[in-house]
Amino acid sequence: MTLNLGDTAPDFQAQTTDGPLSFYDWAGDSWVVLFSHPKDFTPICTTELGYMAKIKPEFDKRNTKIIGLSVDPVDKHGDWAKDIEETQGYAVNYPMIGDVDYNVSKLYGMLSEDVSGDVASRTPADNQTVRNVFVIGPDKKIKLVFVYPMSTGRNFDEVLRALDSLQLTAKHAVSTPVNWNKGEDVVISGSVSDEAAKEKFPSGWKAPKPYIRIVPDPS
Repeated sequence: MTLNLGDTAPDFQAQTTDGPLSFYDWAGDSWVVLFSHPKDFTPICTTELGYMAKIKPEFDKRNTKIIGLSVDPVDKHGDWAKDIEETQGYAVNYPMIGDVDYNVSKLYGMLSEDVSGDVASRTPADNQTVRNVFVIGPDKKIKLVFVYPMSTGRNFDEVLRALDSLQLTAKHAVSTPVNWNKGEDVVISGSVSDEAAKEKFPSGWKAPKPYIRIVPDPS
């Protein structure tokens, strides 16, 4: 299956480094970032997992839980975590799913339904499509999807930036312009009429064009 923006994120049960997990129960009312990896002991993923451990407090501030996934067993994740701490300087401080039956990878459209067999027999290249970042809202809807090749490390600072935008625009009738960062000016959503905008933004707005109505960050 292919997941699109606005689709409901599939629920699942899985074994993780923090024990058995039921995804919806674990997520609760939080935002979630689910990010996946093709295999353990892959070099680029090692750097990514370490960096996510480093910036986890930033996700905590945003009421966002993070969870990793790799197509290998949980006990192998534990060995990998030692390498991650040694080489990146940060210990993994969030659960890692052991997707040995490919269930989550298939549910989230990262592997095709015909994939089967022992995970140990598959190479990182076999699982190269398991390189996604899913941002999931408290309503369990898919809000954002990034897909990266194995050769390109992910920019998790951009995930934080995008998360700030998603959380702001979920509460206010605004959109965020190119390269926006929290606290910068935003644009009134096109779905809001000028009449309605006068009520929502009584201080008015700047409009270099009628369809570009700029206001301060309402947060």
